[in-house]
Amino acid sequence: MLLFYALERRSRWYTLAFAGACALGSAYGFLQGAWPFGIVEAVWSFVAVRRWWQAVESSH
Repeated sequence: MLLFYALERRSRWYTLAFAGACALGSAYGFLQGAWPFGIVEAVWSFVAVRRWWQAVESSH
């Protein structure tokens, strides 16, 4: 997750990978019972997908 976050400026695909890593972290948090962590990671995932989508639209 941290690696993808650090590389986000190089390619929009790293932003999408960061969103996926956050989604996996969120699922892990919920499965573990750490629901606050799961919520925070879900929000980060949503924000990253939104940034990725904006990057896709701006490239067209």
